Amino acid sequence: MAEGGSKGSFIKTMKAVMWSFFGVRKRRDLEADATQLNPVHVVIAALLGAAIFIGVLILVVHAVVGSK
Repeated sequence: MAEGGSKGSFIKTMKAVMWSFFGVRKRRDLEADATQLNPVHVVIAALLGAAIFIGVLILVVHAVVGSK
């Protein structure tokens, strides 16, 4: 795969992982992802997405608790 394609595929992987966090993925998109996405990119994107989610939760908790 070309270098430009790998950048696009990581962005595509991030989109797929974010949609999967919400649980709203079409079956045809899921099947396309299974054949086109790099498993290493999926793991990295999932870890990154989880870290962002946890960071947002921590910020919300600090904002709520700090406002009292």
